[in-house]
Amino acid sequence: MTRTIVASATREIVIGFDQPFCVIGERINPTGRKKLAAEMIEGNFETVIKDALEQVAAGATMLDVNAGVTAVNPNETEPPLLVKTLEIVQGLVDVPLSIDSSVTAAIEAGLRVAKGRPLVNSVTGEEEKLEAILPLVKKYDVPVVAISNDETGISMDPDVRFAVAKKIVERAMDHGIKPHDIVVDPLVMPIGALGDAGRQVFALLRRLREELKVNTTCGLSNISFGLPHRHGINAGFIPMVIGAGMTSAIMNPCRPQEMEAVRAANVLNGTDPNCTNWIMTYRDHKPAEGGHAVAAAAPAGGAGRRGGRAARAGAAARTE
Repeated sequence: MTRTIVASATREIVIGFDQPFCVIGERINPTGRKKLAAEMIEGNFETVIKDALEQVAAGATMLDVNAGVTAVNPNETEPPLLVKTLEIVQGLVDVPLSIDSSVTAAIEAGLRVAKGRPLVNSVTGEEEKLEAILPLVKKYDVPVVAISNDETGISMDPDVRFAVAKKIVERAMDHGIKPHDIVVDPLVMPIGALGDAGRQVFALLRRLREELKVNTTCGLSNISFGLPHRHGINAGFIPMVIGAGMTSAIMNPCRPQEMEAVRAANVLNGTDPNCTNWIMTYRDHKPAEGGHAVAAAAPAGGAGRRGGRAARAGAAARTE
């Protein structure tokens, strides 16, 4: 069974088909968040601290950390800012981190200071990226998100996206990186613009699981981009992608409706033994004003854990 190990200094998490769904908190990302970007540029990390603590309290299994505040000289400005952000976040919480950057120098700087075994986010099928990122993944012995696009862009043909994913897995193996350390992002398209986006990703996930035997992730809220009441779509999407084989997602854990869907899917998928996490989280739930259920926050993964974008463009949709 494919298992991807990620870890902080004190806590190890397993991403896998037989594991609870891995919720990767998306909020520490200034893309599309002008206020957060301005704060980080000024050296103000109050919102970063708040988002880190709130996401873990809400049930995030991991946290994605991005410091891409500007397109001006990112090779110079982003590495030190990402390092500072990582150091602050890993000093606050014990969950594993995802180092999120399109700047190779920033990823390498982050890997030098990250504790445990972080996830690198990400590599694409572009030759330049493969040659830059895969040696770092091998050197630091960490898993990596593989985004299914290449020099030709993002294909609307799911067979092409599968071929790109396969290429990345094969190239990683050439570097001595095992498939269990590749977490493929098949690229979720907005359902409002592409009517069969849901069916496409479900079919892709089954192929990735059965043929490549890799774990998977996505920018979850990309599916609802441009539609009203996005969280209803997202919440419906979660159990369907989990049923198709997705094992993690970059999402906002502070949305109760979406986290409820994750926890319910874990129950129904058999990865919440004896419904323990569900019971602990919702046994005291009460209807709130407006008919919305409320419950105490609890980890999405439940008891028993060991240790205690379109690609980049989609980031804006994820951080609405």
